[in-house]
Amino acid sequence: MTKSVYIRPIGTTPSPQAEHGNAVRIAGGMTYAHRFAVIVREGGAVIDRFLASPETIDDVLGDLSDDIAAEAERQWTALRFAHPALQLGDRSIHLDQPQVMGILNVTPDSFSDGGEFIERPEAGRAHAAAMLEAGAALIDIGGESTRPGAAATWEGDELERVVPAVEYCSAMGAAISVDTRRPAVMEAALDAGAHLVNDISALRYDPRSREFVASRACPVVLMHAPGNGDNPHAGGDYEAVVFDVFDGLKERRDEAIAAGIPQERIILDPGIGFGKSLAENLAVMNALAMYHALGCPLLLGASRKRMIGALSNEAPAEQRLGGSIALAIAGMNAGVQLLRVHDVPQTVQARNVWRGQRDAALTDFAELPGS
Repeated sequence: MTKSVYIRPIGTTPSPQAEHGNAVRIAGGMTYAHRFAVIVREGGAVIDRFLASPETIDDVLGDLSDDIAAEAERQWTALRFAHPALQLGDRSIHLDQPQVMGILNVTPDSFSDGGEFIERPEAGRAHAAAMLEAGAALIDIGGESTRPGAAATWEGDELERVVPAVEYCSAMGAAISVDTRRPAVMEAALDAGAHLVNDISALRYDPRSREFVASRACPVVLMHAPGNGDNPHAGGDYEAVVFDVFDGLKERRDEAIAAGIPQERIILDPGIGFGKSLAENLAVMNALAMYHALGCPLLLGASRKRMIGALSNEAPAEQRLGGSIALAIAGMNAGVQLLRVHDVPQTVQARNVWRGQRDAALTDFAELPGS
C-alpha cells in the first residue's frame, strides 16, 4: 500500500521568544509554531506519529522511509514559505497578515441576504462601497447560490447578475474576485474588471476552466468540495476528513499546475460547510494550520455557516456574527491569509485587535532577564 505523510503544526504561539526562539514563522504570517506532528498513513490508517520541534524536525524527517521523505521535506519547506503579495490590478494584497474578503451575493436566494442586492443594484453598490471603506481588501462577487439544496443556476442568469456588479465595483477601484464555476462567467467577469477566480469546484465543474484560467494568468481559489457536479455537497464520505481534505486539495493543486497554472497563483480553501458534517467541519477548523504544508495561501470561508447555527440553538444566518468572528479568529491563529466574510467592519476590527496583540507579543518579553 502507498504511504502518505502530513506535517501538522500542533503548538502555535504568538511570538518565537515565548519558546526561547524554538519556533518557526508559519507561511510568512503572524503565527509561529513550536511543535509539529509528523503523521504517516498507509491504507487510510495512521501507522506512525512523531512529535518534533524546530530543533528535532531534521532528525525526524531523516528517519522517514524513502518513499515519503521527499514529500515530507517539501511540506516542511512549504510551512515556512513566505508568500508574495497578490497583485490584483493596481492593488497589492499583502499576505503577511490576514486580509478580509467582503462577500457580495447577487442572487435571488442567498442564505444570508435574501436577494437584496440583485433586486436593488444601488443597494449592492452601496454595500460594496461600505465594505471597501470598512477595510475589505477585495470584494468577492457571486451570482449562484451553492448552499445545500440550492438549484443549479442557468449560465445566462449568472452572467446578468455578476457582470453589472463587477462593473460597478471596478469603477470604485476595488480588487475583485468572481465566485463562479463556469468559464463563460469567469471570462465575462475578468473582461469587466475582475482579477481573481474563486471556484468552489476547484476547476472540476467544467474542465475547460483550467485551460481558461491558465490562459488568463490570473490567481485562482481552489476549494474543497466532495461533489463536482451540480451539487457540490454530494459524496462527502470521508475516512478521516482532515487528511482527506488535505489529499483532495493536493490533487486539485497538482491538476491545476499540470494545466499550466503556476503554483504561485493558486489559493486553497478547505471548504467549510461543503459536504461536511458539523464534527467534520470542526475537525478541519482545528487542523487549518496543516494545510499550509501544501505551499499555497489559504482562504477561509466560514462566515455565517450552518455549523454556527448548529452550535448556537439554531440561530438564523443573520444572528451568527459572534460565531463568525470566533471562526475568523481561529483562522487567524492558524495563519490563514484570506477571510471571506459577510460582516466586514466587525471582522476588520477583530483582525486589527488581533494584529495589535501579535505585534505586542514580539516585544513583550524584551525586559525579561536573558531575553
